[in-house]
Amino acid sequence: MADTLALFPDLAAAAPVAGLRYEEGVLSSEAQAGFLDWVPSLALTAFDFRGFKGARRIASFGSRYDFTQSRVRPAEPLPEALMPMRGAAAAFAGLPETALAQALVTEYAPGAGIGWHRDRPEYGQVVGLSFVSECVLRFRRPEDGGWRRAAQILRPGSTFSSTDPPATPGSTASFRARRFAIL
Repeated sequence: MADTLALFPDLAAAAPVAGLRYEEGVLSSEAQAGFLDWVPSLALTAFDFRGFKGARRIASFGSRYDFTQSRVRPAEPLPEALMPMRGAAAAFAGLPETALAQALVTEYAPGAGIGWHRDRPEYGQVVGLSFVSECVLRFRRPEDGGWRRAAQILRPGSTFSSTDPPATPGSTASFRARRFAIL
């Protein structure tokens, strides 16, 4: 991560991201191991954005966003294997577990990344869980004819949430190692 932050020195010195809550160690090693043992049973498919296949694989539960039709569609119910993660995410966010009715499991291969984007407003509060390897989640917002930037390193076992999206989030240009996230 040091070299990523060295490329963007304004990120390394940035103040904490307003509107973002982050905590390490929310998921136990056992919970992370259980999730990783379960992942091979998933039918992960390439992320599809209006016909463009992203360099990450996903599985949606509860609902999924159809970017071609610009609407939320039903998906398979949340499986029992995700319930410990849902409980940890809900406790972290101060929500009843039933409020977290959708999950997007994402596998990022080495070299994959995510460009600047906004999470879909249809999903309201976003709570994310990070697994396997760390990454830098970057934020930017227009300010004085340029961009105000900030960043948060997401470590394995950590959780993050934003009730009022503070800016346009993204990730590093690429992930060094395989990693997983649940949003």
